[in-house]
Amino acid sequence: MERVAPIYLDHAATTPVRPEVLEAMLPYFTMRFGNPSSIHSLGQEARKAVEDARETVARILGCRASEVVFTSGGTESDNSALKGVALALRHIGSHIVTSAVEHHAVLHTCHQLEQLGFQTTLVPVDRYGMVDPDTVGRAITERTILVSIMYANNEVGTIQPIADIARVVKERGKALGRTIPFHTDAVQAAGFLDLQVDALGVDLLSLSAHKFHGPKGVGVLYIRRHTPFEPLLMGGGQERERRSGTENVPGIVGLAVALALAEEERPQVVPRLTRLRDHFIAGVQERVPGAILNGHPTQRLPNNAHFCFPGVEGEPILLGLDMEGICASSGSACSTGSLEPSHVLMAMGVPPDIARSSVRFTLGRDTTEAEIERVLTVLPDLVQRLRALPSMAPSPP
Repeated sequence: MERVAPIYLDHAATTPVRPEVLEAMLPYFTMRFGNPSSIHSLGQEARKAVEDARETVARILGCRASEVVFTSGGTESDNSALKGVALALRHIGSHIVTSAVEHHAVLHTCHQLEQLGFQTTLVPVDRYGMVDPDTVGRAITERTILVSIMYANNEVGTIQPIADIARVVKERGKALGRTIPFHTDAVQAAGFLDLQVDALGVDLLSLSAHKFHGPKGVGVLYIRRHTPFEPLLMGGGQERERRSGTENVPGIVGLAVALALAEEERPQVVPRLTRLRDHFIAGVQERVPGAILNGHPTQRLPNNAHFCFPGVEGEPILLGLDMEGICASSGSACSTGSLEPSHVLMAMGVPPDIARSSVRFTLGRDTTEAEIERVLTVLPDLVQRLRALPSMAPSPP
């Protein structure tokens, strides 16, 4: 029996590799397998591929090629940004400002740095998950050496006013007589939002290829020139001594092709997904009594629809959808198996029992209207049936 293709609405977790990306990568697994550090022709061929990819990424970010560092993904980029700057500036201060809704790659890194003597301030968010730039400014002290605020939230899709926050950080730094580096986790933003680093006003920016139809296991950390930075990984001195380790040439090539395609198609993809998303949100709110939309109603990623369905936990909904061939998520796919309610929803003031009823739907470039209609047919009946089962109600905290 031929397997029916699933309806995939979990693009914030990962995306399929585009055929064009895979085709560009394949030669570097086979005939062009050289180590970029080797001086022979095979090595130099690989070196050229890496540097061409770097130029492509730099063009999209609007930065120098020398400011682009290739990593193993978003988690490494976030870790490197925070630890790299914190350790390089520990002689000036030990205070880091971030938000309560960051990805765990940032929050857990801050916690680890606290074990080394650093202090962290978590600025709050409003009920939409939005950070107030002035709150960030007030959190900065004479000991602050780094600010990290994500560009767009991986769970609820809220887009932060990064350029406004950057201006506040710069003003506070000027008043203190120095520069305070500003990092943004832009992992969810690629393909949907402008990544020009000067317009954003950021000094460091993280990306991960598998979020925009590239391969898993490769990412980018943009580091503005002259930003103090100590490398996380030591060794052969690759990436201009900022990230040692033999370069993942096929992955880097694939990342650059995927990012270029995502940026090229962004003007067409974003309006189409926004219309589909809004249609889906309206359909859920109309057909599922009590459904609660999480995140900012307008300042949100064009592909994100995140709901709570009071009266039933999120996991049974996901299992029921999966049985119907529909793939969704309960939140961050990087925290699978966690029984705790989402820290993002908790920071937004959502009660724990309601937070446990959350489901995230994230559309992609290939999502169709027919697929959305199918989900809008399945979901209301599923929620109604689950709500009728006493055992499906959320457990008390």
